[in-house]
Parts: sequence; C-alpha cells; structure tokens
Amino acid sequence: MSNHKFAVDPITGFLNRGGSLSLARRVIGAVNAKDQPLALLWLDLDRFHKVNASFGHRGGDRIIAHVATLIRGLVPQTAHCMRMGSDEFVILLPGTSLGEARALGQQLAQALEQPLELDGMMIHPTASIGLAQHAAGERLHAFFERADRAMLDAKRQGGNRLVVSGSETFRGRHGVQLAREELAVESDLHLALETGGLSLDFQPVLTFDGRIEAVEGLMRCRVHDRLLAPGRFIPVAEKTGLIVRLGEWSLLQGTRFAARLCHAGLPTKVAINVSRAQLTSPTFLPALHGALICANVDPALIELELTESLVMDESEIVQQNLRRARETGVGLAIDDFGTGYSSLSCLKDLPATKLKLDRSFVQVLPDDRRAYAVVRAMSRLARELGMVMVAEGVETPEQLAALHDAEVDAIQGFIWARPMNEEALLGWLEQRNTP
Repeated sequence: MSNHKFAVDPITGFLNRGGSLSLARRVIGAVNAKDQPLALLWLDLDRFHKVNASFGHRGGDRIIAHVATLIRGLVPQTAHCMRMGSDEFVILLPGTSLGEARALGQQLAQALEQPLELDGMMIHPTASIGLAQHAAGERLHAFFERADRAMLDAKRQGGNRLVVSGSETFRGRHGVQLAREELAVESDLHLALETGGLSLDFQPVLTFDGRIEAVEGLMRCRVHDRLLAPGRFIPVAEKTGLIVRLGEWSLLQGTRFAARLCHAGLPTKVAINVSRAQLTSPTFLPALHGALICANVDPALIELELTESLVMDESEIVQQNLRRARETGVGLAIDDFGTGYSSLSCLKDLPATKLKLDRSFVQVLPDDRRAYAVVRAMSRLARELGMVMVAEGVETPEQLAALHDAEVDAIQGFIWARPMNEEALLGWLEQRNTP
C-alpha cells in the first residue's frame, strides 16, 4: 500500500474519512486518464456494538486494529485502505477487475472468521462487504454510495457475506435517499466550516433563588439560509469524524464568549459539549489549552459537558485526557445522567463537578413517585460527593416544584429560558443584573 500525505487514523494507520475522499478523487482521475478498472470494497463489522458494550472501547479498538492488520496483509501494494467510521473500512483497488475484487473480498471474509482472543474469551468477528466497480464518468459520491448500499444489503441478509452492487436483493428508494441525505449533510457541514455557518446559542442554568449557575453552548448550523437541526447534523458529524473539528470550533467559541462575558462585567461559567472522538484524539488537550490561552479566560469559567458513558469509558487516553482537563482547572459535567450504567462504586471516583439529570426523569414528575424518589436520592448523593445537581428539560411549574422539593440545585429548561444567541443572552443577563 502506498503512502500519501493525508490525515491517518491513529488506531489503524489507514486514511481517515476526510483524507479518504480527497485521495479517492485523485485515484478516480488517474484511472480514468489511463482507462484502468477501479473497484471498491466497503467492509462493515457485524454486531460490533456488542463488542463495545461487553469489552468497552478498549476492546473495540483491539478488534479494529486486528482487522486492519488482516486487511493490510491481504490487499495488494497498489490498494488504498481507509477507515470510514468506527467499524467501517473502504479498500480502493485501482487496476483491479470485478472478479479479482470479489476474490479478495471473499479472502477477507474468510480471514476475519478466524477466532480472536479478547480478555480470555474467543471472539469470532464477521463482516458485511459491499463491492462496486467504477463506471466511466461516475461521480465519487455515487461510486461510494453504491458500495455502501451493497454492504447494507449484505447486512440485511444476515451479515458475513459479500454483495456486488447491482445484485442487491433490496434496492428500494429509502436506502438510496438516506445515503444521499447523509452525503448532503456532510457537504453542508464542510461548507458551514468554510463560510462561517456555525454558531452557538446559549441556554442558562439557574438555581432556585435566580442565580446563574452556567450557560450551555448549543451548536447551530446554517447553510444557504437553511437551519439544520442538531439531530440531523450531529450524527453525520460523528460518523464522518467531522465532530472533532466541530468540537474544537466550539471550544474556541465558548471560551471566547466566556471572556466576553467577563469583560462585560457578567462573569458566567460557559459549558461546552465534548464528544468521544475529541477525547480520543491526540489534539484534544492542545485544542483545550489553545482555546483557553487565546481567549485569556479563567479555566474555572469553562465547563466541559460529557455523556455518562463517555466519562465511564475505561480507555487509557479518555481517562488521561479527563484527568488532565481537570488539572487545567476546567469543570466537568456529566450530561444525561441516569441513562447509562454507572455503578455507585464508579461514581465516587469520577472527576466530575456537576451531574445533569436526564430529562426522562423530569418529564414524569410530579406524578411518578418512584422517579421522584430516585431524583431526591441522586440529589443528596451528588451533594455528599461535592457535585452540583442540575435537572434538564424543565417545562412546567409542577415539575419545578417537585424538583425544588427533591433538593435539586439548579434548573435548565424552557420554563425559565430558551436557548438564545450571544447578543440576546447578553441583553438578558444585563436586564437581570439591573436593580
């Protein structure tokens, strides 16, 4: 396999998604100029989420590295190997016929079936593989989409098989449309990063006596006067790896706004969401330090929000980055608390300074007495551990009263304030500070 000056995935040594698409355009241009065949294998591990659930992300990373080694040992030197997602690989095969690519795909499937020992247990990984042959004049996204669609059909058939594009048993429009929508959203995200289409809205977190505990930065994406819903672009960003760039942008903007609030005489903690991809990236700590230095802001005014499962991740790089982030002086908030699987023994060791109770507990209040009992118990536990307990998604006076009785420390929700842009929030804070 030839080397290229593109970004690589640290676990596999393969090109990451961004580098893959850039290189693929060059390869397609080269084979078209020489009138050579070009094949693409899209490989997705079957039931990989069960490995992560059973062995944690460290076990999952071992499987990914193992698969990469197998691929590297079987593909020709002219192949270009890429990691497109958490458990998805693409192998670009210039000068390779459809029959040769099918034979290679079958070799890979057989090699993957060999058992692998993981923490004393024998794992038998399998993969769903899609194969596409490039057609003259075919655009990059259409070529990749056909291979991806063939892989999805292999998965629908039960996995552990290879499907050639054009021979799918199910070729409905829904799957095609979904793939195209994801590619369109990915394109929009790149455009937003290049043209300033990203922004942060901020939603206040208030204590019951009206004190501002913090404001949470919520990403917004606008392209061509269209506002993309976070539920639409965040999953695509995570799948494509763009979430790291979005996260680093959020760090810069969040710290800058915290500094702006200080200069306005309104020092307020700013909470910034952080993804797992960021915490496993070697650029996380430099990005955090760089944002704090550029904004010249007190780290105590910055809070990183992480999901419960992410804080519980046992991988060494995640835990090291969490510890070092705390050493800088920033706070750590566990978001959506109560939806994961943390045990009490783990909770006592968490470096977090705040627990944010998931809205699923709030929505059923005050009628669900069992939920109320859980909220009250968690509030007391958080207080004993020196953490602030925040309830998210509060919308009604009845919910507010129940949470006050349960001794929750602070509230975030539409009942007190909706997310607003920087200028609106500054006006809102100044109005509250006016005697």
